[in-house]
Amino acid sequence: MLALQALYEADVARRAADAVLQRHLAELDHPAPLRQYAAELVNGIMQEREALDQLISALAPEFPPEHLSPIDRNILRIALYEMRRGEVPLKVAISEAVNLAKAFGSESSFRFVNGVLGAAARQ
Repeated sequence: MLALQALYEADVARRAADAVLQRHLAELDHPAPLRQYAAELVNGIMQEREALDQLISALAPEFPPEHLSPIDRNILRIALYEMRRGEVPLKVAISEAVNLAKAFGSESSFRFVNGVLGAAARQ
């Protein structure tokens, strides 16, 4: 959730994601492993953003990333990044993304996120 908050704000406000994350981390006392994982996610996603967006375009050609809501776009980036790294089981990455979409997305976000990530898992 912390990575999503930072990526969303960076996306919408057009700010540097690492600076946004550092501000969020300074606001609350987060455990060191959470801080480290959020930083790995945000920095990795920003480095691979173009490739992740191309993957989203390939998986959902009728919904280019630039036309997705910033929440859906960043949830997909997080999950696809985790799936590509292979450190998180596919089902866990998908489940977490669907839960984020239910909590922060629109009424139909979780179905869309589940469908795109299901297609990615099958590939």
